Amino acid sequence: MGNSSSMLTQYDIEEVQEHCNNTFSQQEIVSLYQRFCQLDRNGGGFISADEFMTVPEFAVNPLSQRLLRMLDGLNFKEFVFFLSAFSSRASLQLKVDFIFKVYDSDGNGKVSFNDVLDILRDLTGQFIAEHQREHVLTQVLEEAGYTKDSLLVPADFMKILGSSDLKMEVEVPVD
Repeated sequence: MGNSSSMLTQYDIEEVQEHCNNTFSQQEIVSLYQRFCQLDRNGGGFISADEFMTVPEFAVNPLSQRLLRMLDGLNFKEFVFFLSAFSSRASLQLKVDFIFKVYDSDGNGKVSFNDVLDILRDLTGQFIAEHQREHVLTQVLEEAGYTKDSLLVPADFMKILGSSDLKMEVEVPVD
């Protein structure tokens, strides 16, 4: 599994489906495998950062460099698990955990004021002045019961995002 020249067996499909908590149907997994093989240009069974950057929508994403840290060197099963947060069948917990990992750039399990500020810089670029970003972020944190010195953990992200109607879905085309 994962090599462009190999085919997925029914066992492979079921194993991947179980690994991603049934967030994708078997047909969607087959479609994702076809896309994975297209991206895996050297047929090594893994997708590199350079191969991910060939996807135009990914290349222009302001968070692409952060996402690449999570993506570089994924095999097919890991690729599907990564994408499972974007499935319409993904749980809110899975989506919030994914968002937390994007914000937790150093992987220490905590998100600081500066971590969130870095994301805001990536998203807003030169359109918002630094002092405005800091002011908005301070207000949002305070409204949620936190301060600039708070270190947020995944449970805090669930508290903040759990009541929202979090939409992060990508449709997987099926033949």
